[in-house]
Amino acid sequence: MTATDLAVGLFRVLETGDPALAAEVVHEEFRNREAAVAPPACRISGPAGVLASSAWMRSAFDGLRLPFVETIHNADQVWVRLRMQGRHSGAFVLFKDSAVDQVVPPTGREIDFEQIHVLDLRDGKVIGHEAVRDDVTMLGQLGVFPPTPAAMMRMVTWRVSGRAARAAAEVTTQAAQAAAALPQTPSA
Repeated sequence: MTATDLAVGLFRVLETGDPALAAEVVHEEFRNREAAVAPPACRISGPAGVLASSAWMRSAFDGLRLPFVETIHNADQVWVRLRMQGRHSGAFVLFKDSAVDQVVPPTGREIDFEQIHVLDLRDGKVIGHEAVRDDVTMLGQLGVFPPTPAAMMRMVTWRVSGRAARAAAEVTTQAAQAAAALPQTPSA
């Protein structure tokens, strides 16, 4: 596979959760530097962590699409500029230090914003990932930034009613189950 093919494959895994494709394009030692805001299973090394990340994102965004705008590559890296698109149909759960930090209740709104991803390559597979995302634009498209009284009330209501905790538990379970679709490599 070419460097671009590997990048396309990785983002196709995120869109679909395809375990066979994950095993084909993701190195067993894969590390995602962006997993700090994701459920703990997303920090697992290798294809399992990518599958967990896919489940996490797809649980929040129906019809998740990551179309490429541009790629640049050399023998060891691929730089991808893409758009993240989809409909916010499930709770978007953000984590900090492996604990739930924030839960954005489903808004039904469409998102469409740019991101830049840097993928490190080794042995014909993707071994590392880091990104520059325009999260402020995404949160603006979801109607939660800048915070409005209605959006804040909805988030507080979800937290007080226990819906936020239930949604976080469900997302965490979905990510862990997706990660278990492949043998796991212990994370360092």
